[in-house]
Parts: sequence; C-alpha cells; structure tokens
Amino acid sequence: MLRKELRIIMISLVVSFVLTAAKFMAYFLTHSVAILSDALESIINVVAGAFACYSIYLTGKPKDEDHPYGHGKVEFFSIGFEGAMIFIAGILILFKAFQHIFLDKQVEDVSNGLWIEAATTLANLWLALFLRAAGRRMASITISGNGQHIMTDVYSSGGLIAALLLMHFTGWQWVDPAVSFVLGIVILVNGYRLLRRSISGLMDETDMQLVDKLITVLNNHRRDAWIDVHNMRVQQYGNNYHVDCHVTLPYYLPLVDAHEEMKSLETLVNKELEGHGDMEYFIHGDPCIPSSCKICRLAECPVRSFPFQHAVTWTRENVLPNKKHGSEAPVL
Repeated sequence: MLRKELRIIMISLVVSFVLTAAKFMAYFLTHSVAILSDALESIINVVAGAFACYSIYLTGKPKDEDHPYGHGKVEFFSIGFEGAMIFIAGILILFKAFQHIFLDKQVEDVSNGLWIEAATTLANLWLALFLRAAGRRMASITISGNGQHIMTDVYSSGGLIAALLLMHFTGWQWVDPAVSFVLGIVILVNGYRLLRRSISGLMDETDMQLVDKLITVLNNHRRDAWIDVHNMRVQQYGNNYHVDCHVTLPYYLPLVDAHEEMKSLETLVNKELEGHGDMEYFIHGDPCIPSSCKICRLAECPVRSFPFQHAVTWTRENVLPNKKHGSEAPVL
C-alpha cells in the first residue's frame, strides 16, 4: 500500500511540475497577471506534492516505542503546510492584482496563452479526478487533500480561460486584474479550509460522520448482552482510526465470555465499515449495576433486580458522554 501511495503522489508531483512550467511560459508570452496568479498557485502544487511524498513515507512506517499510535498524524501536518502555502499564494495574487490595476499593464498575445491554459486545465482535471478517486479508495487524507487542491486549480483555471476569451474578443484590459482578484479570494478560502482541517486533526476533533456510522452499525446489530455503549472517542492517525469506548456487560459473565463479547463488537464494526481505513480498538468492559436492569434486554437474566422497561436507541447524545445509560451519576 505504501509503495502504491508513493507512486500516485509522485505522478502528481511530476505532472504538477510540468504544468507549472507551461503556465509560466504562458505568462511570459502574455504578461497577464491572471495567468501569473494561476502559475503561482501551481508552484504550491509542486511544493505540496513534495511534502506529501515525505508524509506518506512517514505514515507507512510501523509503530514504535516513541510513536505507539503510528506516524499517521504527519498527514495533518502535510495538509496544514499545503493550506498555509495556498493562503500565502492567495495574498501574493491579490497583491499582484492591485499592482496591475495601478500600473495599468497591458496583456499581450492572449490567444497563445489561452491555448496553453486550456491544455494545462484539462491535464489538471484528469490529475485531480485520479487523485480524489485514489484517496477515497485508500482512505488517504494526504492524497485526497492533494486532489482537492488541484481541483480548486481546475476551477480557477476555468474562470481564467473564460476571462481570456472575453479579453480576446472585446479587448477589455480591466478583466485581467479583476479575474486575478476573484481567483485570489477563492484561493484564500481554500487555503483556510485546508488549515482548518489540519488543525482539527491535530487537535483530535471527533469525526462525527464516522461516529454516526459506528452508532448505526451497533444499533442494527446489537446483542442483548451489550447493555449500553458510552464514553466513545474516535481519533484519526492518517488513514488509521483509534476507537475507545466502554461497553456495559452483565457483571456475572466469566472473563473469557466478556472478552468474546467485546471481540465480537470489534469484528462486527470492522466488517461493516470496511474501506474506512484500519481501525484499532480499546474497549473497556463495565459491569452492569441495578439501575441498568430497566434497559437490559436479557430475557433470562438470573440476577435481575428490576423489570425491563424500555430499550435505549444509541445516539451521539448518550454514546459520547462518560455515563452509563440508566445511571444518573458519571462513571468513575
């Protein structure tokens, strides 16, 4: 898997390098600030691709004593670095747009620049679709992030081509800095989004979509012995996930049987969520207490203190807190 991810990101790096050179050629032909904006953003593709290669290399290294959860967190550094570079490029593009407004520079040889931009945009569209599909297939946020960034480049290049066509047929020179200004704003927004995603991952922000899928699986396949599930936490390390949770089981179960119940829960989730990356579990078994009887569905419980009253549907609200269902006090 590691070698395949490296091959994919190396393809991205080489293609981005060639396309960046072509865009700078278009700029020197036309002196268009909008084309320069596009070329500056493409430099970021090259730098980010190089950083992504290193992050994928680290992600593939096995766990060790210094990194017991692996090296997957470096992927969040990768997309954070890419986001910061995109943000800086957006600022530079806005600066150049204002500069051309005040200096009133003329765009030359629009037609040649237009053909080069069209060719590089089609190549970038293929690359972005390729990377996004590979990122989903491998559950790699680095490859997906790189594909998202390049797709942004495709959108901005499409707007640029429309602007160049307008300039070619009308001669309106003001279109060039105006389009560059819009592209700069779009690039700033996308840089911010990648930075936000990086910070969320580094701060272990919970992936609520994955939590919802986990809860749905547990609700649909629950066993009667799983009296409740609580204190669930999901942490992402690259394309690996670490899931912690507490499962309340009948207190009289032998240790072997309790272990089998927790192992069956782990096996179930791995099977139902196949394709979401590797999942590692730490499941803590809690013994039931008398107040658990009213939500316990075991029909032949030999030590029941109270009759069964109602089943609990697991949701974010009762699975994430560190509190047994049916108990008013937090679990210690």
